[in-house]
Amino acid sequence: MTIASSIRPAYREVSDANGRVYRVGESPRDILGGPRWLMVVLPWVAMMAISVAEYAYGSAEEVLSSAHGWTSTDTFWVLGVWTVFQAGVAFPTGRLRERGILTARGAMLIGAVLAGLGFFALSHAPSVTLAILGFGVLGGAGAGMVYSTCVNIVGKWYPERRGGKTGFVNGGFAYGSVPMIFVFTYAFDAGNYHTVLDSVGIYVLGFVAICGWFFKDPPKNWWPEEVDPLEHSKNANDKTLSKNPPAVRQYEPMEAIRTGMLPLMWLCLVLCSGVSIFGISFQVPFAKEMGFGPLVAASSMGIMSIINGTGRGVTGWVSDRLGRKQTLILVIAIEGLSQFGVLWAGDIRSEPLFLFFAFISGFGSGAFFPMFASLVPDYFGENNNAQNYGLVYSSKLVGGLAGSGLGATVVAAWGYSGAYALAGCFGLASAALAMLLRQPGRTVERGVRAGSLQVSSETA
Repeated sequence: MTIASSIRPAYREVSDANGRVYRVGESPRDILGGPRWLMVVLPWVAMMAISVAEYAYGSAEEVLSSAHGWTSTDTFWVLGVWTVFQAGVAFPTGRLRERGILTARGAMLIGAVLAGLGFFALSHAPSVTLAILGFGVLGGAGAGMVYSTCVNIVGKWYPERRGGKTGFVNGGFAYGSVPMIFVFTYAFDAGNYHTVLDSVGIYVLGFVAICGWFFKDPPKNWWPEEVDPLEHSKNANDKTLSKNPPAVRQYEPMEAIRTGMLPLMWLCLVLCSGVSIFGISFQVPFAKEMGFGPLVAASSMGIMSIINGTGRGVTGWVSDRLGRKQTLILVIAIEGLSQFGVLWAGDIRSEPLFLFFAFISGFGSGAFFPMFASLVPDYFGENNNAQNYGLVYSSKLVGGLAGSGLGATVVAAWGYSGAYALAGCFGLASAALAMLLRQPGRTVERGVRAGSLQVSSETA
């Protein structure tokens, strides 16, 4: 990989009829030192590395409970706090990046160290309180810095076609955990848990740090030189772009909040992420309680993770053609309905049906994440995407508490039947709310008109 020159080529700024500015004339190699597909592949690898913390945790909780002397509620609250910090750190990380205080590389390197330390804490913490502080707080914050940086950097480098690529990168956060699910199910016990968890910590730290070293954001308003921004904007009402027209302008976070659409996205994501975390946390314990063997329990979670991840990539590609909002509504509805299917399959003790509905649940429970990641810049622009998406994604901290910690309380009080039924209802409610989403500042009649050209500056 070559290193970008410190001398930038000339660029010009083009504005359309809505006043939106596009910076053109600089190639990815001029800025990044290599092709922009690196900002798809490297974030994807880093996302696979950190996925073990969330998606494989349910497979490890039984050994963690016995090795540390924790109750099942203790182990689920460890994950709940991890989820809170993983989601909560997205906005402050994005704000520091957009203000130039923290680079994308810096965010990744800090995140790598913290995420690795989280596993060391999970391995050696003498009490559940220290495990929560180490894995939940530090590890969660590190994973959140990595996750938010990986997701929104793709949209910055691919402003003209972000859906499929964002979904591909986002998918790594799920299926990257599959090998560890089987490790934690078959090769993880009270005698070797220190070695396994320490090795996972080194693995996470190493892969994320290596990938993150090459991260770099493009300049504000950057646009790929091979795509005419005015033609792209002008064609927003044509068939190919009518489903996902570009943002009318660049919204600051407070402006995005005032549109009402960002708070609506936040609420939708609270509900559907809570359902997703609930499934991740309780599917394996539910399978074991229903009398299914360890292979079925592990396979159900493995299937869920694989389909969760691949579903994100597929729906991202589909949303580029069908429409982001329409795809979002569909996948959230599938997520909600599948909870009733998982419950029914468990109640009748049918292993094939249980695996089938694990497949469906895995698809619905992950595919909405790249939809929100793509909808935010579609609605509010790319310049402040790290902050705006950070605000939306912060809703997962509420959903995480509801799905894991509160979910454990509901299971204890109502049993799995009540908990799965409630999760299904929450998923369907989220789909209903998503139907109210509208792109700010645009009407069907108005559309986007052709713009004018302005050459505002050149770099030396």
